[in-house]
Amino acid sequence: MTISRRFTLQQILPALGLARLAAGMAKAEPQPHMRAAMEHLRAARESLERADPDKGGHRAKAIELVDGAIRQVEAGIAYANRR
Repeated sequence: MTISRRFTLQQILPALGLARLAAGMAKAEPQPHMRAAMEHLRAARESLERADPDKGGHRAKAIELVDGAIRQVEAGIAYANRR
């Protein structure tokens, strides 16, 4: 390997490592909006749990729907983090 070729590889390889590191950091983005939505959904679930149970089944259905929304947000965060 010639000196100029070795020098070029010494410049390129660290740059590729930094690019991969940056890509990994972008993948681990904290997703503040999804996290905020999760907090709101959990707070809503707590409020529903504390409400009087006699609501003609609507309170129970709301809890079920909130639980589903929480699962969807978790799935969305997981999906975004694997990219």
